[in-house]
Amino acid sequence: MLTISRRGPTVSVLAFEGMSVFEIGIVTEAFGLPRPEFDFPWYDLTICAETPGPIRVVGGATLHTEHGLDTFAAADTLIVPGVPDVHADPSPALVEALRTAHARGARVMSICSGAFALAGTGLLDGRRATTHWRYADELRAKHPSIQVDADVLYIDDSPILTSAGSAAGLDLCLHVIRLDHGPAVANAVARRLVVQPHRDGGQAQFVEAPVPADPDDDRVARSIEWALTNLTAGITVDMLARRAHMSSRTYLRHFARATGTTPIRWLITQRVHASLPLLEAGTMPIEEVAASVGFETAVTFRHHFTQTMRTSPSAYRRAFPAVPPALPLTGS
Repeated sequence: MLTISRRGPTVSVLAFEGMSVFEIGIVTEAFGLPRPEFDFPWYDLTICAETPGPIRVVGGATLHTEHGLDTFAAADTLIVPGVPDVHADPSPALVEALRTAHARGARVMSICSGAFALAGTGLLDGRRATTHWRYADELRAKHPSIQVDADVLYIDDSPILTSAGSAAGLDLCLHVIRLDHGPAVANAVARRLVVQPHRDGGQAQFVEAPVPADPDDDRVARSIEWALTNLTAGITVDMLARRAHMSSRTYLRHFARATGTTPIRWLITQRVHASLPLLEAGTMPIEEVAASVGFETAVTFRHHFTQTMRTSPSAYRRAFPAVPPALPLTGS
């Protein structure tokens, strides 16, 4: 007789001496909190350590876990949120745990300096990977066979994924939730966390909303609001400047001060972002998606999409299924 298992995919995260609770909190927020709003099992998270027992964390507190490397290695997804010392090699026991998990097909992830633990196993050799920008040169020097990219938020080279500094780890966790359960679920989790639903790994820092305008310049803010509701229009700098009652030169200066970019670059980014839910939703032809968000041709859309997202529209669509996977069936 078959029964539906209510146990979700297992996730293990490795705690270490001297860590910040924020490093492990990122993972517990994404995968450890119950999600009763969903009608399928959420992840089953376990905090592990190389040596079970008390672990001192930043601030004088102590974390205690009964779970060691055996439990860590047995999970469907393993996460190393950092290492105590980027100059030291991972222990032989941790290397074995990570290699064993990878060999059986587990997903292995690192956040921030956790990339050094993965690098020490050899699993990143020949792969593209990232870490916190301040550690990038050290990672390159210590592991020259790794293609270190310090200009990204995270890299998905499945089944191995790496991310930049701690906050980028949350982006990576949401990315994994999108992969596992689709964009609607990931967006719902992001709303619970009060964070942006999607920042692309490619360090364009792809945001849900435009960078806030200078609060002292309502004219630029109003022009941005108008542009967001008229993305399909043939918007020009002169048109935006007239909306803000400025000369084009003055508008460019105020816009750059408010957003850190140019109006055209900002507009392209917003149009690419507006295409994401259309690509995620189903089978609308790329040509129609392009027109729906204001690009004149599909060729132009593909070019700017690839520049922004570091992947093609078709590949993006394949990467993010719109329907959550079915519940696993187990025998009884």
